[in-house]
Amino acid sequence: MAARDRYSRKLECSRCGRAGFAEASEDDDPRRKNPGFRVDEMPSGFSTERASSDPARYMIRCRCGNVFAFKQRTHYPPGGEPA
Repeated sequence: MAARDRYSRKLECSRCGRAGFAEASEDDDPRRKNPGFRVDEMPSGFSTERASSDPARYMIRCRCGNVFAFKQRTHYPPGGEPA
């Protein structure tokens, strides 16, 4: 059994501005076809709309009703990237 890589990702609703950090994990075996992506902990005010083993297809719902992908492209101004 492979170990799991754990990481946090900041979720931000583009409609109401609600933000929080979700805890996610994936299998740590590059030979696997499916990384076994899973959201382990969701911040308050967010819920799973549609679960998926692919982070780009995992959909999140904000309390305000906005739905967005867990892994989406975010655009930051130059020098404004998160640390």
